[in-house]
Amino acid sequence: MGARRPGAGRRRHRWQGVSLILPCLLAAGGVCAETNADVMTWLLKIQHAAQSVNYTGLLVYQQGQQIQTSRITHAADAGGEHERLEMLDGSPKEFIRNNDEVKCYIPDTKTVIVEKRGAVRTFPGLLTAQVGSLAQFYTMRLGPNDRVAEFPCRLILLEPKDDLRFGHRLCAEAGSGLLLRAQTLSQRGEVIEQIAFTQVNIGAPIARKALKSSYASVGTRWRIENAAAAPADLTRSGWVVNKLPAGFVKVMELSRTLPGQTEAVGHMVLSDGFASISVFIEPPRRTAAPPESRLSTQGAINVYSRQVGGYTVTVLGEAPADSVVTIGNAIEFQKP
Repeated sequence: MGARRPGAGRRRHRWQGVSLILPCLLAAGGVCAETNADVMTWLLKIQHAAQSVNYTGLLVYQQGQQIQTSRITHAADAGGEHERLEMLDGSPKEFIRNNDEVKCYIPDTKTVIVEKRGAVRTFPGLLTAQVGSLAQFYTMRLGPNDRVAEFPCRLILLEPKDDLRFGHRLCAEAGSGLLLRAQTLSQRGEVIEQIAFTQVNIGAPIARKALKSSYASVGTRWRIENAAAAPADLTRSGWVVNKLPAGFVKVMELSRTLPGQTEAVGHMVLSDGFASISVFIEPPRRTAAPPESRLSTQGAINVYSRQVGGYTVTVLGEAPADSVVTIGNAIEFQKP
């Protein structure tokens, strides 16, 4: 399938948008019963497109005052997903993904870090497996048509019903459903983080060589570090989460071996179906004094660390500080 022509079908999609929104405006309270189903259809379409559509383009990621540009190339075939992500600013890095295996090439140190991505999704894929309860915690609605990188797109709004999560404003390409822009909104409705295509080609065939690392054939010997991960039951090891913010559940538990460390690090991923929060449980370091509890913020990312039984528990994710701190303080160690 060739690239979709920018602007094609724009009038048709505009009137489709009106037909979807008008009944909602006429319903009591301004929201109709079909709204959540319509939004969920779009969210699932976004997730499917991220996995099954060929695309290549330039991405701009803004977090606080920092801006980073990258080039992404993605292809899907009978063997699954294949992707190449090149960082175009700062120190060069390149990520090569084949399904869940990711290789990160760092030419400055001639290092390749190999890891499994697991259930964690990245732009333009967003959802986790736990999506059925989204409507409990977000007011979900479709907005008017918009345009991103010359393509008409559909606006999707997720407004939190509490102070435990951020709002989100998404724009999906009208035909394929590929997510073209994602904005994270503060509790005051301000954009605190966003990622968007500034140029994109959707649906065109992609040559296999475009998905290979530009460093893989370089003659210099590279050091390979395996950030191995395996499923784990951290509860059986004594780690318990006393109480989570409403809507967040554990979606993954892993034991990870990080580069430069001999002891495994526990890793939990929590999600409400959209927002994801990671918890890392790091064994005591004999050569360093344990750090004090601390909270830091960068854009939409809040990071909270504290000591639990000599271990360092670090919680990070795109969620308000209160949520991250609540999760960090809910994690305790009980000897099995």
